[in-house]
Amino acid sequence: MTNADIKDMIKRRRGQMLIHSCIYYAMDENIISDHQWQTWADELAVLQKEYPKCCKIKFFDREFADWDGTSGAFLPLKNEWVWNKALYMLELHNKSGNEVDTEPEVKRKPTKKELFNELFE
Repeated sequence: MTNADIKDMIKRRRGQMLIHSCIYYAMDENIISDHQWQTWADELAVLQKEYPKCCKIKFFDREFADWDGTSGAFLPLKNEWVWNKALYMLELHNKSGNEVDTEPEVKRKPTKKELFNELFE
């Protein structure tokens, strides 16, 4: 893995921790399993410990400075970016359960990969 790959993965995992912690703690919902969250949390802790020089990415650096993966309850869950992304993810999750597309202007539904990548643009 290159430094750029590591930085991208750190950013992705930080975003996941923020968004899914917001959904869980602030919105009292859950769209991923506790096991999945913990897997991502542990991976982020390892990446940040093994590659400290890759942690300065100007994406919640201070908030994740001492990240150990035990809880997302004390992250900035009401940060505007976090809150909006969490609402968007929750909306997508809730819509995915519907079999009927209620928005006729949409020609095709975006793929999961497209939706995921859009979160981190």
